[in-house]
Amino acid sequence: MLATNVAETSLTVPGIRYVVDTGLARVKRYSYRNKVEQLQIESISQAAANQRAGRCGRVADGVCIRLYEESDFLGRVRFTDPEILRSSLAAVILRMKALRLTEIESFPFIEPPLGRAVADGYQLLQELGAVDDANQLTGTGRQLAKLPLDPRVARMILAAREHHCLREVLVIASALSVQDPRERPQEAQEAADQAHRKFMDEKSEFLGWVKLWKWFEEAVAHKKSNKQLQDQCRASFLSHVRLREWRDVHSQLLTTVTEQGWRLNDSEPTFEQLHKALLTGLLGNVGCRIEDSDGKGREYLGARGIKFHLWPGSLIARKVGRWLMAAELVETSRLFARTLARIEPEWLEQVGRHLLKVSWSDPHWEKKAGQVLALERATLYGLVVYQHRRVHYGPMNPKEAREIFIRRALVEGEFDTRLPFYAHNQRLVREIENLEHKSRRQDVLVDDELIYAFYDRAIPADICQQTTFEQWYQAESAKDRKLLYLNREELMRHEAAGITTDLFPRPCPWPAST
Repeated sequence: MLATNVAETSLTVPGIRYVVDTGLARVKRYSYRNKVEQLQIESISQAAANQRAGRCGRVADGVCIRLYEESDFLGRVRFTDPEILRSSLAAVILRMKALRLTEIESFPFIEPPLGRAVADGYQLLQELGAVDDANQLTGTGRQLAKLPLDPRVARMILAAREHHCLREVLVIASALSVQDPRERPQEAQEAADQAHRKFMDEKSEFLGWVKLWKWFEEAVAHKKSNKQLQDQCRASFLSHVRLREWRDVHSQLLTTVTEQGWRLNDSEPTFEQLHKALLTGLLGNVGCRIEDSDGKGREYLGARGIKFHLWPGSLIARKVGRWLMAAELVETSRLFARTLARIEPEWLEQVGRHLLKVSWSDPHWEKKAGQVLALERATLYGLVVYQHRRVHYGPMNPKEAREIFIRRALVEGEFDTRLPFYAHNQRLVREIENLEHKSRRQDVLVDDELIYAFYDRAIPADICQQTTFEQWYQAESAKDRKLLYLNREELMRHEAAGITTDLFPRPCPWPAST
């Protein structure tokens, strides 16, 4: 027998006399930095090697052949790292909080997890809305804790109620909780791919799960014997055992949601409804296509700057589009995304609004809009969701927006209003500018800063756009009819106050007669 880590679990097979141990195993580890699962080939521990050797000699003498030196064996760690040190702690934290146990940081674990692992677990729960900024359980978190699933999958089910697609999401959630029932043997890959095409959807492999479920349900209903069903599954390159396991998990989930009083949807959901519900649990697994080294654009930029490729076995890899989400990111020879679906960037804004990092640039006054506008840019874990969106800048930075409004609209004259004070002040400024031209002096009109200070003293601090300004002015001018009216003395420098139009002769409108 060629021993693997499957054979380490006290498996006894009669008649095994020889065991060949490569000393290697593919170990699943969670990367706290990249937030992805890693399946790396690693050297097994001494305890695991002894377990493999114990598979022979159970009923008679046996021989274990290790394909590595004794010195290598003696240099290995004694025991395999416990799973709590290799997995995401989000589910553990959620369960502990739901049971009102002590905080995970102070819980007396035999092998306490690392601090960064705990921080990563809290971060994922915040992404799902299960805990607040103080890491306290929210109403969403209490509902997630009632579902015996990975928190991300449970979040999809919770969102499915709102998007009226609970029936389909239960199928997908149970599929993501078991091994893929589709088989793709090395010697018959093309035949398997051809058989699986009847379950394919060009935009979503999640919908492929729904199609496969419907096919299996119909097959169960129409086949007279279990052997007929197994033969039909085998002909379609499907594992009957895994399909039954999928059905069992689905039954358990259906029972759980029924006990919660949740009702399944009667109508078929739209593509958008279904995938928005799925996206609530997969916001960290989105990606945007970029041009890779060969120029074919099959590499994707994911959350937090990671780059990944599409799983080679995916039947929709060439059709999935620019934006996608994946059920999982797994690192083997390189980082791959598995179980794909096309998404629209607008959905990220709607579903992941609480995670968006928004910034603004180029605040400016727009006369036609009567507002200070800026260009808004939003990112989700570093991915640009949208940019160059024109938005009202007042709510973001009311102080700066007010200053721009006063300078550009009132001082510089970029204002379209019928308020009488504005026409009076603009006419007075033009008259003084005309005096400057006639006197050939540039120091008659006061500096813009003094005019700005005049308006700044009178206008309330919360006004930064035309609509609210005009409402305020109409209310206050009823008490003071000369509100915001400038006079000549305020607009002219003191040393130029003696300059008037009387000093200059008026031009004759007609030529003098001879």
